[in-house]
Amino acid sequence: MSKITRKDVIYIAGLARLSLTEDEIEKFTEQMEKILGYMDKLNEADTAGAEPYYHPVSLKNAWREDKVIPCDCAEEILAGAPESEAGFFKVNKIIE
Repeated sequence: MSKITRKDVIYIAGLARLSLTEDEIEKFTEQMEKILGYMDKLNEADTAGAEPYYHPVSLKNAWREDKVIPCDCAEEILAGAPESEAGFFKVNKIIE
């Protein structure tokens, strides 16, 4: 029994606002079916004793202290802004 139907692919393409040809619909139906088949195979793996693995590389936050550095280049920075006022970027209000 197929998990992904042609109708599913057309629906997903509609959500993504994609227009697919007939060949693409068939191709994506086959590809999605293979992906879900692989997921079924992964679901068969015994993971009872496995610890959750959140990231493949052990990471630590590399925090640094924020330091205020004097800058006399505000005019140069604001020169590229569409609008500025009193030394600041001026933007439209987006929250009502």
